[in-house]
Amino acid sequence: MLLALSAPAFGAAQEESGGFVEDSRWSLLNRTVFDQREYRHGDRNSGARNAYKPRSERNGYAEEWAYGLMGSLQSGFTRGSVGLGLDAHLYQGVLLDSGGGRAGKARLVGLDNEGHPKDSFARGGAALKARMSSTTLWWGEQRVKTPVFSSSDSRLLPETATGFFLSSEEFSGLRLVAGHFTESTDRNASSHDRGFVVNYSNARQGDAFDLAGFTYAPAKSASLSLFTSRYEDSWRQDYLGGTFSQPLGAGQDLSLNLNLYRTRDTGQALSGRIDNTTWSLLGGYDFGAHRLSVGYQQVEGDTPFDYVTRGAIFLTNAVQLSDFNAPNERSWQLRYELDLASFGAPGLSMAAAYVRGTDIDGSHVDPRGGYAYLGYGEGGKHWERDLMLQYRVPEGPAKGLRLVLMHNSHRANAAQAELNTDQLRVAVEYPLDGGF
Repeated sequence: MLLALSAPAFGAAQEESGGFVEDSRWSLLNRTVFDQREYRHGDRNSGARNAYKPRSERNGYAEEWAYGLMGSLQSGFTRGSVGLGLDAHLYQGVLLDSGGGRAGKARLVGLDNEGHPKDSFARGGAALKARMSSTTLWWGEQRVKTPVFSSSDSRLLPETATGFFLSSEEFSGLRLVAGHFTESTDRNASSHDRGFVVNYSNARQGDAFDLAGFTYAPAKSASLSLFTSRYEDSWRQDYLGGTFSQPLGAGQDLSLNLNLYRTRDTGQALSGRIDNTTWSLLGGYDFGAHRLSVGYQQVEGDTPFDYVTRGAIFLTNAVQLSDFNAPNERSWQLRYELDLASFGAPGLSMAAAYVRGTDIDGSHVDPRGGYAYLGYGEGGKHWERDLMLQYRVPEGPAKGLRLVLMHNSHRANAAQAELNTDQLRVAVEYPLDGGF
């Protein structure tokens, strides 16, 4: 397959550079998020590891309401064979409503040392960039998107990471990437010196994260991705992904999406013994304004599937309240999506999903590793139901304004080790952008 990549891509990007200022762009994103979680069957808002307030003083529900302003500046590149540029960002979060007993789990805002939500928090950063032909190198604080290390933007403010990232698109349809990072910054954090955001392990952290990989898309209907990564003294994680779609005519289309992760401990094995293979497959059928999808996901290993940064999980059944990634878990999903533009409501869409997981067995987890505290048992099972209504203004003065309403429910037995909760989330976004 790679033998077809002998010819360079037409029109190297640096040769078409308009200049440092001329190609610069700025953007401002206003976002307001309200998140309420009511816990059921005796569960309480005590699952957030960054919550300092004692368990006995935390409420049976979590509730946070906050406003975020995200400003970004992307310069163009200087002219010449090697172009130089700068990307910068400044984020501000403001608390609108919450309290010490209600904050922490939704991770919209940061907490102080006494467990109370901060009235406001901010952070900023920048990355230098250099481009030769169609290859670009960034160094500094930035947002990254790969299957093994990815900056999440699913709360109030986005994650960022500090290090270098290289992206090369010298050949048509092929993108090569590599990166080395020394820390990642969580969505509600204001400082840059807390190491890496790890989702499940509570063990001592490694000091570096490295990745390399490629995505090859010979046509719009197919792609193949292969990545390898190393979380220092913790684990090595490899990834294989593929997408394929086949038009059937008359507004119909079939699609497949495969994601497979292989994780093994390495170095000092700070999180304990890990030998985990996790994969998912999603099949979709589009017909007119409708989309029906069926997915299956399986975890093979005595530890949960874990990942660094909040967004580095491309699995089908990683949904709103659960990743369905427990030890030895099998899960399936049924999803329905509807675009209401065909019914006279352009910009309006809805989605509904149901996910069920069974066969969880965490009784063989390494008792000295980073996952023993989770308390997985044998015979664990759970389900989640997700409902979403979304409207994006398609034109006019408010073009780009987006409103999202979500309701999610999760129920589990004691061996599954996650909370029983109902969540209501309302988000409003309004973007502004332009050039110089």
